[in-house]
Amino acid sequence: MADPKKLLSEPSELTDKQIAERERFDDMSDRNEELCGDKDINAACLEIYKDVERGFSDQWERANSQMEYWDIYNCELGAKQFYSGNSKIFVPIVHDAVNARKVRNTNQIFPPSGKNVEVITSETHPEALMALLEFYIRKTRMRSQIVPQLLKNGDIEGHYNVYMGWHRNEHHVTWRVEQRHTLDEDPDIFDEDGDVYWDVAEETIEHAYPDIEVLPDADVLILPFTARSVKDAVDNGGSVTVIRRWSKAKIRQLIRDEEIDQDAGESLLEQFSKRDAAGTPSKEEKVTDAAGIKIEGSKTFCLVYETWAKVNIRGERRIVRIRFASPELVVSCKRNPFWCDDVPLISAAANPVQGTFKGRSEIKNVETLQYYANDIINEAADSSIYCLMPIVMTDPAKNPRTNSMILSLSAIWETSPKDTQFAQFPALYKEGLEIITAVKSQIFQTLGVNPAMLPQATSGGKSKPTQAQVAQEQQVDILTVADIVTGIEMDMLTPILRWFVYLDHQFRDRELTLRQFGIVGKDMNMQVVEPVQMNRRWEVKWFGVEAARSAQQIQMQMAGLNMMRGIPPQQYKGFELNLAPVLQTFMENLFGPRVAGEVFQDIRKKLSLQPDFENTLLESGFQVPVSPLDNDAQHLQSHTQAFQQSGDPTGAFREHIMFHQMSMQQKQQAQMAAAMQQQQPGQPGTPGGAGRGMPGTPGQPRLGAQTQVPRGGQMPPGAIHQDQIRDPRMMPRPRGVGVV
Repeated sequence: MADPKKLLSEPSELTDKQIAERERFDDMSDRNEELCGDKDINAACLEIYKDVERGFSDQWERANSQMEYWDIYNCELGAKQFYSGNSKIFVPIVHDAVNARKVRNTNQIFPPSGKNVEVITSETHPEALMALLEFYIRKTRMRSQIVPQLLKNGDIEGHYNVYMGWHRNEHHVTWRVEQRHTLDEDPDIFDEDGDVYWDVAEETIEHAYPDIEVLPDADVLILPFTARSVKDAVDNGGSVTVIRRWSKAKIRQLIRDEEIDQDAGESLLEQFSKRDAAGTPSKEEKVTDAAGIKIEGSKTFCLVYETWAKVNIRGERRIVRIRFASPELVVSCKRNPFWCDDVPLISAAANPVQGTFKGRSEIKNVETLQYYANDIINEAADSSIYCLMPIVMTDPAKNPRTNSMILSLSAIWETSPKDTQFAQFPALYKEGLEIITAVKSQIFQTLGVNPAMLPQATSGGKSKPTQAQVAQEQQVDILTVADIVTGIEMDMLTPILRWFVYLDHQFRDRELTLRQFGIVGKDMNMQVVEPVQMNRRWEVKWFGVEAARSAQQIQMQMAGLNMMRGIPPQQYKGFELNLAPVLQTFMENLFGPRVAGEVFQDIRKKLSLQPDFENTLLESGFQVPVSPLDNDAQHLQSHTQAFQQSGDPTGAFREHIMFHQMSMQQKQQAQMAAAMQQQQPGQPGTPGGAGRGMPGTPGQPRLGAQTQVPRGGQMPPGAIHQDQIRDPRMMPRPRGVGVV
């Protein structure tokens, strides 16, 4: 960014770029203005605080229930268990179900191809923007951390919440550099050749990228509760609030960065000292959600409300970010710091409920079943322990020496066998385990967990599931997962991509070298991406959900390609059949991004180089690949002359000349084969010949045929016979149900 002092010059002395930087500087200064000192604005903020405090009190019961749901997921026994015995076992049914949903949905959201972004723009080549977004996806670790946490929150809490920001840090790196003393520096010590020595160089490297924070639903408040979205709540006089917990070090850092008012921050630090001296807070302070100083064990923190709302500023209603530290203290009130003027909270219900913004937890439907399974397993565990210990019944009148009846090897009991008998405790644990199996099946059914989402198949009873059963389970899995991942794609992932572009445009002011995503797979090309220009039209969309395809859909693609290959051009007049995009997608789904780029290559990226330039590289010892578009005869002549002059000390010339000779032979053989086919156009088996209806060229399927395994072979699990392929969006019909 340009120096702010230079931007204060007269407009006539500035260039267009400097004028743009000046407008940017003015906008930043306007958004950094602290407004909490204004009496009217401060009074308006305190009125908003009352509504926020009342809102958190109203949703306290919901937050308390969510803590119980997290205890169920974390397998912690609570006060709602009825049975109180010796065993303390928790059956992880809900835990396994939530993890199965998390793994399956995450794999569906992130396809194996590694391409998660689709960009629609007026630009001809949006690869730079796609590469930038893919880089931010990897940098923020969305695959390993963000999305799995988000999916678990959606199942357990019933709502998704993420907070967008920009992260910036600096690293002071040091490395060795080679230096040389010259005669000019110190002629009395060093000779004319100079002296080489090692020195140390230092540099400050800055890392800046978007930051995604997954928030618990209990820390987020949307007012009014009936708002349809975050934007709708703010536009209609409501507010959006996030609870923050600050330590003393965090408050000092915010004061240094001028994020909060200095006087208010100092007052807040004084409250820290008073609360530390006062000791443990009262019970009333513990149960309330009011902003203020809190103590949890030995840790003291400040609970702050970060509220986004519209406030009247100099006759204009603007979105502001307010930070409340107590009912009487506003530590900061500034305009929206983001240029897009949107609230950085992305929030959506995982299971929407009509009439309210927040969603309903999936665990609420199976809460009592999990408690019941815990009681049964503990009763069964106590029963199994009792079954392993025999009951000895004896008559104390006829057996006065019961103290000597010790269970030990080769023990001698001095009593009559008729007076002592053994009994066995009933094996009640077997019935208990059967009940738990039935409860587990019901919980899995309620949470939408099918056998295809588990490590082992559970259908078909004790016998191995058939191929038809596996195919049916996969179809059910498609329907179940598609409903979940489609919602999170539209409501969460696509808005996150838009925020990536917003934040990059506002905060990144230098070029970034990235790995470019080409047309096919991942091309290991490094591209310099300039800061994104917001004055161009563009639209981003999360493409990972649509990129993941089932085995049945891949079969249909293969059949469709083979059918289109046999349609003559006369059948589609005015159109041109271009199978390249279909083949690109098919190759990536079949072989993955790494191998697909080598199997199906783009010849436009293999443009021929000038032989003189190649000679320069070969003289330095570099290995230069031979392009199919090279004029081999011309290159051989130039490389041979350079080889004779340089002597080829590294052997690079000899290797490159050999590859040119091999390329020339391959081209000659291909020309001879094409000439022979043109001379015999009517041979059966020749593409386009008279044998069109007969078996095709060896190694190729007949036109319109579908690839199948050899006769007597078995297709892999999940594959479906072409006569049984149906629309994957339709639920399979149960056996025995017909059409009247």
